[in-house]
Amino acid sequence: MFGIGMPELLVLLLIVLVIFGAGKLPEIGVGLGKAIRGFKRGMSEPDEIDVTPRENPGEKKNGPGQKP
Repeated sequence: MFGIGMPELLVLLLIVLVIFGAGKLPEIGVGLGKAIRGFKRGMSEPDEIDVTPRENPGEKKNGPGQKP
């Protein structure tokens, strides 16, 4: 579908080099690596959603046989 060959990658690298400069490329690489690692970690971990209701500390619970 997306045929990205060597000439396209070289043009893309040249554009990135012109826009950000040679000094920023390592920082961009580190940030991109951390983002990919975080994404993979997020995809592999199960969803943890807490659906238990919260209790208010000042609110009293009325059990069976108790008056409100």
